[in-house]
Amino acid sequence: MEARALREVCGRYPTGVAVITCLGSEDEEPVGVTVNSFTSVSLDPALVLFCVHRESRALAAVRASGAFAVNILASDQAGLCRAFARRDTAGFSGLPHEPARTGSPVFGDALAFLDCELHSMFPGGDHVIIIGEVVDLGLLREGQPLTFFRSAHPRLEVLA
Repeated sequence: MEARALREVCGRYPTGVAVITCLGSEDEEPVGVTVNSFTSVSLDPALVLFCVHRESRALAAVRASGAFAVNILASDQAGLCRAFARRDTAGFSGLPHEPARTGSPVFGDALAFLDCELHSMFPGGDHVIIIGEVVDLGLLREGQPLTFFRSAHPRLEVLA
């Protein structure tokens, strides 16, 4: 299977966009990574998952901290999405954020957040599947979600 063909076909499936954040090591600032592989797994217990490349800094940080937050982005946060999508991701200085119950950063201007403790991890090819148990959550503001479709961020049409 060619990676390019797989990416092209999967790019036809629209997703939401989130930034996964967690504490860095003692002498480092927090770590964040943009994902569109986020989904709920179970309501009881409350479990969610995301996938991250096995060489990602975020993977090492989640392992070390044992926790992460899912920041669900709004349609006006494409810049934030891109900033945390690069291998050399953005820093947190100048970004409005507060620690969640686990200490993981939550962006104050995200649509919503889920604060999670690490539940389990599974190999998934060149990625790792990370499952977290939700220990806190919240709606932060109203607005449209940031979407991802064919390498772009189209706006959703809202039906009244």
